[in-house]
Amino acid sequence: MKIIDPHLHLFNVEQGDYYWLKPDTPPFWPDKSLINKTFEESDLALESDLTLAGFIHIEAGFDNSQPWRELAALEQTCNTPFRTIATIDLTASGHDFKKFITRLAKFRSFVGVRHILDEQALSLLTNKQALSNFKLLNDFAVNIEQGLIFETQLAFTEHATVNALCDVISDNSDIRFIINHAGFPPADLQSIEWQHWQNNLVKLSIFPHVAIKCSGWEMTDRNYQSAWLNENLTVIFNVFGVKKMMLASNFPLCLFSKSSYQYYWQTITSSYFFQALTAQEKSALCYDNALRWYFINL
Repeated sequence: MKIIDPHLHLFNVEQGDYYWLKPDTPPFWPDKSLINKTFEESDLALESDLTLAGFIHIEAGFDNSQPWRELAALEQTCNTPFRTIATIDLTASGHDFKKFITRLAKFRSFVGVRHILDEQALSLLTNKQALSNFKLLNDFAVNIEQGLIFETQLAFTEHATVNALCDVISDNSDIRFIINHAGFPPADLQSIEWQHWQNNLVKLSIFPHVAIKCSGWEMTDRNYQSAWLNENLTVIFNVFGVKKMMLASNFPLCLFSKSSYQYYWQTITSSYFFQALTAQEKSALCYDNALRWYFINL
């Protein structure tokens, strides 16, 4: 089976900054040292019936002040077909924001940007400068052949935050918004927060220019169980459908829960959810959708 992994990170700790990986800076995960090292394309090893046909590199803090440096380094070293998502500051001045996008767009692998929203999501999604920059990004997307993606990372447990996101999405129809890490489903399937997450998925699924990537399970629970994983994947599939859902790894952070890149994908492809899919649906979630959303125009 061919896989395009639409969410992973390669690190070069010799060349890049990666301030967040340092032990004295947040996040203060007790197991952070596990990933505080260089990860290269050669670490994306798959065996048996799995073949890595491409990947999407999501910025990892290589150089937030000059994000094009990360793209340049990857384009010099990677041989597998790939695309890149660069970091961007939504609160930058319009002049600086446009300058950064213009420079990033010169790289052949560049397809979009992200500003990690997380705990600042509501303030950022209602910030006047950020809203103006979304408009600039939308206008820029109209004028380049492949369009542009905004990687959208926040928890979908707060209605006000998701409503603000829906407003931004509605106002910027030429940006492809791709949800990261399934909107971080809560650990307790019986909780009101999990119900909020599910309801907010429905709000976002109505937009034709929104897709969702399923990864980052280890960010909720390092010891996540198969029943929890299956339930979340089933809900997402039922809400977003077969054409707007992608399976991803979040490598190397998936190593917090699984011993290898191969083992992570074996866990996904051997799950009850995945085994119940048709061959066409399996291909869509592992390969076809990532190809269409990241490599080919919608």
